[in-house]
Amino acid sequence: MWKCPKCGKEFKNTNQSHYCGEKPKTIEEYIMRQDKDKQADLFLMRQILQQTLPEAEERISWSMPTYWQNHNILHFAASKNHIGFYPGPEAVIQFKEELETYSVSKGTIRIPYGNIDVGLVKKIALWCLHTGNHA
Repeated sequence: MWKCPKCGKEFKNTNQSHYCGEKPKTIEEYIMRQDKDKQADLFLMRQILQQTLPEAEERISWSMPTYWQNHNILHFAASKNHIGFYPGPEAVIQFKEELETYSVSKGTIRIPYGNIDVGLVKKIALWCLHTGNHA
């Protein structure tokens, strides 16, 4: 077991990534807590999703920025080397060909920092909204 020296929480894995203290209440607060070199891409991701899903409510769910409209539409999150984009497993299947250059797994698209394809993110977000397939 590993114990975080900041918050005292115990984890199986040494240096387990987690939030110490109070979780962010807004997406802006979430982004501002990330490393400075990642913030511009995270704000861009937020801007894309705000413009594409103007009726969706911004929330923090599962400690991640979430877009919600009668249900969770999708999430995104900062990782060490990429933005985790979570539109759900059906979206990953639907956009398989367009995602060939990305690392993907069930419901997850890993977007390297500095390489956000605005058009593709919009397309996936709209597909999730209109089909009801969601994270």
